[in-house]
Amino acid sequence: MKAISSSCIHHHLPVAHHRRTNQTFIIRGFQEVATLPKQQSASSRLSQSFSNLLRLHVDTPPRTDFQSSTGISLIDEKHSTPTCSPKEDISNKWSEIHGSCDWDNLLDPLQPWLRREIVKYGEFAQATYDAFDFDSFSEYCGSCRYNQHKLFKELGLEKNGYMVSKYIYAMSHIDVPQWLERSHLLDTWSKDSNWMGYVAVSDDQESRRIGRRDIVVSWRGTVAPSEWYEDFQRKLEPVGSGEAKVEHGFLSIYTSKRESSRYNKSSASDQVMKEVTRLVQLYKQRGEQVSLTITGHSLGGALALLNAYEAATSLPGLPISVISFGAPRVGNIAFRDELHQLGVKTLRVVVKQDMVPRMPGLVFNERLQKFDDITGTLKWVYTHVGAELKLDVQSSPYLKRGFNLPGFHSLETYLHLIDGFHSKTSTFREGARRDIALVNKACDMLVDELRIPHAWYQFANKGLVRNAHGRWVKQVRDPEDIPSPARETHHQAFSVEMLATDEGLALTLC
Repeated sequence: MKAISSSCIHHHLPVAHHRRTNQTFIIRGFQEVATLPKQQSASSRLSQSFSNLLRLHVDTPPRTDFQSSTGISLIDEKHSTPTCSPKEDISNKWSEIHGSCDWDNLLDPLQPWLRREIVKYGEFAQATYDAFDFDSFSEYCGSCRYNQHKLFKELGLEKNGYMVSKYIYAMSHIDVPQWLERSHLLDTWSKDSNWMGYVAVSDDQESRRIGRRDIVVSWRGTVAPSEWYEDFQRKLEPVGSGEAKVEHGFLSIYTSKRESSRYNKSSASDQVMKEVTRLVQLYKQRGEQVSLTITGHSLGGALALLNAYEAATSLPGLPISVISFGAPRVGNIAFRDELHQLGVKTLRVVVKQDMVPRMPGLVFNERLQKFDDITGTLKWVYTHVGAELKLDVQSSPYLKRGFNLPGFHSLETYLHLIDGFHSKTSTFREGARRDIALVNKACDMLVDELRIPHAWYQFANKGLVRNAHGRWVKQVRDPEDIPSPARETHHQAFSVEMLATDEGLALTLC
């Protein structure tokens, strides 16, 4: 399995130095298996075994006609329309949208207001990729490229009406494959921590639209699909006071800390819970209805569940929902049951062809419950949590078929399919407005007729700028974007002060 491992296979910000020829061929080779019947490579045979094992359908699609009846390209027509519809006031329905009834009768067909909210939270998760510094030749590799005041502005997410109040950093005391990005340089911002996400809160206008003050926690995910196959059956460790157990690698990332660390003197768990608790108390003191929505993709979806479990235990009565994308199984049946008893609502968005949601527990999973009468409840079996919204790559006329692990798992693929999903029996939604080009940000999923380059999302000149002498050099970060614990503490205080005075209310921070 090591042969197909690549540090750029899942990264949503392509970096030039990762593109070694043999790895690029292997990744793209998944789509070329059918044309190379002779002397198949090990990766090709592995991709075919994956397809057979997971029963994925990779039929060759019919040629797509993107010409309208008027002779105008359908893509050109889309280019002249907004990328989203006007926002609806959902204040009277926010509880159902947030999962109070487990999204019964809202998923098939997919309720339009819910679709918009799912995409919104998905974009919050995508932000953790788009702003992450993957450049191993940067002294800031593993950090966020922007300070928390600039994050949403730089990524075009100000329209969502949220403000970032805190960044989250994580480390791990055990070896978890390729989640931690490190610089090749000796003098770096941190040798043991990575930026792992952020806490944000809705502003007054958005809060009125959605019917409550919404606190969002967004977790970053970095583990490539290839590593999931290698590590699909890991050790379960106890969590809480009951019989609940969770995958020990996920738990280590969530709870690890070290006194000598610059950013993880406190764990990711401590950081996020301190901030969420403070915001909940702040807005409840103001008499507002408050909710907590936790989102993440891949590994980030796993951390979101651990976060929800802790938040529900520490903050009883707080409406908590998890919206995850392409997330793996996290714990055993007791963990699932405790989350249900605590009132956590979980919506898992999965793509049929994506293998990550099938792991850990490719074989030993919740399906074994049918044998409980014979075996009794198996405490070591991995199980999924909550409601599922299943999407299919073949539903979109814009996506290539073939076997494409990173493409199937890409969060942008997920968001494209959500935007076009109406029901299991209907075709791709004609009114889908999300920019199709985003799908190819870091992969090669769009059909060639669209003429969108693959993995096009990168910084100008791959981070190089011409200095005063005309030489090409690494761009120097703005001082305000350089990671600094002291500066981030100041930014956090400033953010909450701005939120608290949004309606003329003054707040003195501790």
